[in-house]
Order: sequence, then C-alpha cells, then structure tokens
Amino acid sequence: MTSLAGKTLFITGATRGIGHAIGMRAAQDGANIVIAAKSVEPHPKLPGTIFTAAEDMEKAGGQALAVQCDIREEAQILAAVDQTIDKFGGIDICINNASAISMTDTPNTPMKRYDLMHGVNARGTFATTQACLPHLQKAENPHVMTLASPINLDPKWFQGHTAYTMAKYGMSMCVLGHAAEFKQYGIGVNGLWPATLIATAALQMIPGVDPGMGRKPEIMADAAYAVLTRDAKTCTGNFFIDEQVLAEEGVTDLDQYAMDPSKTLLPDLFL
Repeated sequence: MTSLAGKTLFITGATRGIGHAIGMRAAQDGANIVIAAKSVEPHPKLPGTIFTAAEDMEKAGGQALAVQCDIREEAQILAAVDQTIDKFGGIDICINNASAISMTDTPNTPMKRYDLMHGVNARGTFATTQACLPHLQKAENPHVMTLASPINLDPKWFQGHTAYTMAKYGMSMCVLGHAAEFKQYGIGVNGLWPATLIATAALQMIPGVDPGMGRKPEIMADAAYAVLTRDAKTCTGNFFIDEQVLAEEGVTDLDQYAMDPSKTLLPDLFL
C-alpha cells in the first residue's frame, strides 16, 4: 500500500496533539477520520474540540466524523463504533492514542487520578480495540496502532511515577497480547513511541518541561503513516520508535520536526 485513500481510521483522543496529527496526515490521502474524544466545548488551557478537529481533517482532504466519546465508558465506545459503521461502512485502522498522565509519586497520586489513568490508558485501549475488532476482521490490510512504548522494567521508569508507568505499560501489554492473538486474522498490531519529547498539550502535566526541547507531533504522524501503509500480515508485534521508522523510509533529516533547532532535544520516557 502507498496510500490511505478511502480507509477509515478510528482515532481516540484526536482532538489535538499526536492523534490530531495522525488524522491530518491520513486525511491528506482522502481517508475517513473518526475523532472519538471528549472535548465538545473549548477548554481554557487545551486547544480544540472534536468539531474543530473534524473541520481540520476535512480541510486537509478527508472525510470526518466527530463523536463525543469517553473511552472509560464501554457504552460510549460501542455507540461511537456504531456511528462509524453507519457513516463509513467499516473500520480499517484503530488508533489507541488517548492517554491520561500524572507524573506523580505514590503519596501525591490520589486514587481518583490512579483510576483515571488506568481507566483511559489500559482499560480504554483494551475496550476500544475490542469494539473495533469485528470490523477490523472484515477490512483489507487492517491495523491497530497504540501509542505505547517498549516495556522496560528498569526501576528508574517506575520510581517517581509508579501509577503512570503501570497504566502506560498496560497499553504496551495490549500490543504484545493482541499482536499474537490477532495474527490469525491478518491484523497488524504495533506500538509507536517517540525518541524525544513531543510538544503537545500533555506537557502541561509535567512541571518545568520546556516544549522547545521537543519535536512537533508531525514526526509521529509521518512515522504512523509509514507503518499503517505496510502489509499488516507481516508488520505486527513491533514497538516502533518514530525516528527509526522514518530512517527505514529514507528520512534522516529530522530538523524539520524540531520545535527549536537551537535547543538540545530531550529524550522521551521509557527508552
């Protein structure tokens, strides 16, 4: 495959950041983008709503469906999938992008925040994949992509934010398990993670981090596009790193993605 034209992508959390960038890249091919996210009213600190995201995708050349969906709620996921089928007739690609973050140690992680992270990250990824599965099984070259890192059990990745790491690794375990489980259906299941900090609204949850030391979300979008156009039957079970994927595609000049080329890039977590 060399294009996502006519493909339907179900993307959680596509209102802004990496999910939005992935949707925009696919929309340039004429893909159908489902923005399954919570934001229906403008937020004072976080830009965009599902409706502004849908407008962006359509201006980029795609078709879009904005669906209010909290992926902690199974009924809302199932309703979003039903709306997708009604409008586009199927689902070719499931992107598990939505994620909750709190870089807090154990004493400073309220259980409400713990539950939020596990409900969105691990449970939400599992539930969304489960809901999309019957439709992915009918698709040509179906993919599941999850924004999740390789699992690294070095204690330094737990110390300081055990709850968050547990929740993110829940997403990684979905990649491991589903890649093996869905291989019989020819569904490619892969993780994608950035080599460096990505300048998104989520950085507001990490005190003291300079967005200028990161890259634009478009690097993740271009890497995702490269993976999603590969043969799903043979491209599965990988934890891809964005710059490695682009190198495989012959893209080695990554300065175009830097927020501030004069600043030193900050490596991302878990690598």
